[in-house]
Formats: sequence, structure tokens, C-alpha cells
Amino acid sequence: MRRGNKRSLTELTGLNSFLSSVIAILVGLAFGFIILLISNPSQALKGILVIVKGGFNGGAKGVGQMLYYATPLILTGLSVGFAFKTGLFNIGASGQLIVGAFSAIWTAVNWKWLPGPLHWIVPMFVAILVGGLWATIPGLFKAYLGVNEVISCIMMNYIGMYGVNHLIKVTNIYDQLKNQTVSVPATAALPYGGLNKVFYEKIGNLVRPSSVNIGIIIAVIAAIVIYLLLNKTTFGYELKACGHNRDASRYAGINEKRSILMSMVIAGMLSGLAGAVMYLAKSDGLHIDVVDVLAPQGFNGIPVALLGLSNPLGIIFSGIFVAHLEQGGYYLQKLNYMPEIIDIIIGAIIYFSAFALIFKNAVQALMRRLFRRQDKED
Repeated sequence: MRRGNKRSLTELTGLNSFLSSVIAILVGLAFGFIILLISNPSQALKGILVIVKGGFNGGAKGVGQMLYYATPLILTGLSVGFAFKTGLFNIGASGQLIVGAFSAIWTAVNWKWLPGPLHWIVPMFVAILVGGLWATIPGLFKAYLGVNEVISCIMMNYIGMYGVNHLIKVTNIYDQLKNQTVSVPATAALPYGGLNKVFYEKIGNLVRPSSVNIGIIIAVIAAIVIYLLLNKTTFGYELKACGHNRDASRYAGINEKRSILMSMVIAGMLSGLAGAVMYLAKSDGLHIDVVDVLAPQGFNGIPVALLGLSNPLGIIFSGIFVAHLEQGGYYLQKLNYMPEIIDIIIGAIIYFSAFALIFKNAVQALMRRLFRRQDKED
């Protein structure tokens, strides 16, 4: 295949990938509109407009809240997408997130002697470390014992959830009255980084900032780092090569066991970071509730990765988009719709993403045949 044809095929592949996601979103929204019509026909048009506006329904503060909730979705999406790129399915992001979050909160509450910015930087890196260590277990099982990572990751999710629930109760970070973790000290909370002066709500003389902080900046930086790692380094090439064909990689001299293990560790580190930025917020931020429910942000990273086609830069936008829809679902309740409707719509978008991927692969295969035929004729 000539260089010009290769370039044309690359450009068409990129355009096709973008269009596949757009088609999935549009079809998913159309499906959501039908659900709204069935639920409450008189409010359906207003409802779909509220969903499309998403966080913008709440003005600048609403946009800030959208970015705040998008932050962990971007990071768990990166975790799942990175594993996809290396031939693994990290369904254990939920467990990695919660153990990372617990570690961050415990460190922030108990290491008050840390000076200045280190009081939030150190807990964040502790969460990254613990998340990576938690993912090491399914990584070792996969690399050395051949255990499917889906099975071991699911088991680790529940071990992480119940283990954290127990540890919270027996440590000094438990608020018994509210059955949740205590708020982290103000000095350990992620700084706003000036974002509170942009995304806020003003009611009379009262200024109410959104919860968004520099976590969104950290998430974007993490996405750029993962993109460069996968596409601009020898290490990233080896990880992807092992994911595509382990036998060929082994023949080429790549250590497949090390690649599998490192892929899971890096994915776990990203999920641990997601837990840190979620809970190292101001006092009005999130707390770990002692309930027998897996952290949904870990599983929501799967549709974010699918919608972003596992591209780290695409995951930034898909994470923001999913959070945008979720905020639209929050405002949808004002029209007397159940909040679960937005979950149906997001699920429909992901469902149609699968068909979009099939369409994308079919078009790519057709274009390759056309270019090969053209090369033979020339």
C-alpha cells in the first residue's frame, strides 16, 4: 500500500471513529426521547432539552458540578481504556478506586503533620500506590496462573468494598452518626485552583462555588501522560503489542508476563487516583458511605472508555459528556421524571456504541480492500 493511501486510510479511520461515537450518541438520545414520551408525553420535549443542556441548566455552578463529577469518570475511563489497549479488561476499577479513596482519607486525617501542599499531595500518591498494589493481585493471577482477569477483578471489587467498610469502622475516620467517613481537614482538601472564581452561583450577596477543583486538571494531565505513554514510548508499544498478540510478542523478545502485570498496575493506579480526587474535596464533597454497594464510578468508567474508543484524549471528552448527561438527569427531576431515566439513556448510548463499532470496523475493512485493489491496478 502506497504512502498516500496509508495516510488516506488513517484519516478515514480517525473520522470513522469520531462518527461512530456521534451516531451512538444521537441514536441513544432518540431512544431516550421515546422513553420520555412513554413516561410523560406532555413534558417529553422539555425533558430532552433539559438532558441536552446537561450541566448548563445550572449556569456556571452547574458546569462546575459537571466537571467535578466528570473527574473520577475520566480517570476510571482511562483505567479501563488503558487496559483495553493492552488486551485486558479491567472490571476491577471500583475496588481499586475505593481502596485508594480509603488510603487517601486515612492518610489525610492521620498525617496532619504534613506541611503545606504535601498534606493533599502525599495522600493522593498514597492512593495511587494502593490502587496499583490492589490491581497487582489480578495481574499476577493473569500473568502467572492464567486466571481470567474479569473473574479475579470482580472478586477483588467485593473484597475491597467489604474490607474498606470494616477498616472505616475500626479506625478514627468513621463518623458513626452519619455512617460514613469524616470530612478531610481543610488543609488536605484539593485546592480550587481559582476554579471557584469561575464556576459559582450568586444569590443576592451570597456566593456559592461549585465543588470543582484542580482534580479536573489532574485528570486531563493523566490522560495526556497515558496518551504519550501508549503512543510515544517503547514501553507503551510493548504493552500494546502484547495485548494484540502475546505469542508474536514473546517471539519478538517482549516479556509478556511483565507487560500483563504492568498494564494492570498502571490501570489500578489510575483508579486509585480517581478515588483520591473524589474524596479529597472540600467539606461539602463526597464521603465513603459504609454500605454494601460497589462504587458506581468504577463501573461507569467502562462506558466512558467505550464511548471514547479507549483513546486517552477521547476519554476526556466522553467523561465530560457522560457527566453532562448525568447532570441533565439531575435537573430532569424538576419535570417529575424519575432520575433512573438518565441511566437508561446512557445505557442506550453505550449499547448503540457497540453497533457503531461494528459499522466502523466494516467500513475500515472495505476501505482497505479498495486501497489494495487500487495498488494492484497501479
